[in-house]
Amino acid sequence: MALIITDECINCDVCEPECPNEAIEPGDEIYVIDPEKCTECVGHYETSQCVEVCPVDCIPFDPAHNETQDQLMEKYHMLTGK
Repeated sequence: MALIITDECINCDVCEPECPNEAIEPGDEIYVIDPEKCTECVGHYETSQCVEVCPVDCIPFDPAHNETQDQLMEKYHMLTGK
């Protein structure tokens, strides 16, 4: 699954620079995650870095974008060319 940022986001700016795929960007009111770029950090790290640094715990799995670990790894390879 990709991740999603909920409306509990306080716009603290700590998640955006942590994303190795540059999937996080400022939205109209809160930060947003591009599900086409989000790999949950698969291929980069053992855990999702945005979730690790979020002080308000507002980054759950996005049920609208259900993906297996293999699909996330495939996306990682597409995004990085590795």
